[in-house]
Amino acid sequence: MRKQAILILSGLVILALIVAGCGGGAQKLQNINIATATTGGVYYPLGNAMAQIFSKNIPNVKASAQATAGTPQNVLLMQKKEAEIAFAQNGVTYYAYNGKGMFNGKPVKNLRGISHLYPNVMHIVVRADSDIKSIKDLKDKRFVPGAVGSATEINSKEILGLYGLDYKDKKNVKADYLGYSEAAEALKDGRVDGILIAGGLPTAAVLDAASSVKIRILSLEPDMLAKLTKEMPWYYEIKIPKGTYIGQTEDVTTVAVANILICRDDLSTDLVYNITKTLYEKHSDLVAAHSAAKAMKLEMATKGMTVPLHPGAEKYYKEKGIIK
Repeated sequence: MRKQAILILSGLVILALIVAGCGGGAQKLQNINIATATTGGVYYPLGNAMAQIFSKNIPNVKASAQATAGTPQNVLLMQKKEAEIAFAQNGVTYYAYNGKGMFNGKPVKNLRGISHLYPNVMHIVVRADSDIKSIKDLKDKRFVPGAVGSATEINSKEILGLYGLDYKDKKNVKADYLGYSEAAEALKDGRVDGILIAGGLPTAAVLDAASSVKIRILSLEPDMLAKLTKEMPWYYEIKIPKGTYIGQTEDVTTVAVANILICRDDLSTDLVYNITKTLYEKHSDLVAAHSAAKAMKLEMATKGMTVPLHPGAEKYYKEKGIIK
C-alpha cells in the first residue's frame, strides 16, 4: 500500500512538472506597435523613445515606433488592430470615439486613454519678407495645411475656416499637402506662402525653416481666439514665448490642443499599468529625446482626455492619488 502511494505521489509530481513546463515557462513575447506621425514633428522621436524604454523595462515586451500621417491614420490603425498604442490629438480622438466630423456615423469605440502628453501648438508660419500679417491675408495664397488625412489638416480646416478661407475646394487658398519636413523645405524655397505645423515647443520643422530664412509666426486675433475656443473647446489659448525660434522677437498668441497617448481597449490591465508606470518612472528618458516631454506631468495625466481611461492607466493613477 505504501509503495502504491509513493508511485501515485511520484506520478503527480511528474505531471505537475510537465504542466509547469508547458504553461509556466517563458511568457510569449508581446510586440507593441506605437503609431506616431511624420518624422519632422514631435510624435516620432518621442514614440521611438517610448519604444526603447518599454522594450528595456517591461518584461516580454518588444516595442517599435511607426511613422504615420498622424492621428486620423493612427485611429484607423487601432481600429484594424495594426497598432496597440498611438499618439493622438484630443480633438480628433473626440471625433473618432463619438462618430463625428470625419468619422461621422462611424464611431471607433475601442480607443482608451493612457496619458496626457504635452500641448500641440499651432504654428502658422510665413516668410518674414511676405505681406502676410494675419491669417486672413492667406487668401489666394499657396498654403500647406498638412499631410492628407492628418490631424494637422483638420486643424487647418478648422482654423482657416474661422476666417472664411476654404482650401478644400481651392476657392480662396491653394493647398499643397505635405508632411512637416517637406512643408519647411517648400517655405524656404518660396514654393508656398504659408504652412501650418502643429507640435510641441520647439518643433523641428519650424526650427529648420527659421534656421534658413527669416520667418513670421502668425497670432490669432482675440475675437477669433474667443470664437474658436467656444465652438471647439478642445482648443485653448497658448503663447509661443519670444526667442523660441531664431528671429522671433515677440510672443505669439495662438492655440493648442492636448496631445494624448491612447491604446486599444483589448490590451490587458497589467500591460497598460506597466506601460503607464514606465512612462512616468522613465520620464527623464523622454525629455532627453525631446524637450516637449517636459510638459508631461503626473498631476496633469488626465488633462484633455476625450476617451475613457484604460483600466490599467486608471489603476496606476489611483495608486498615485491622481484620481479617486
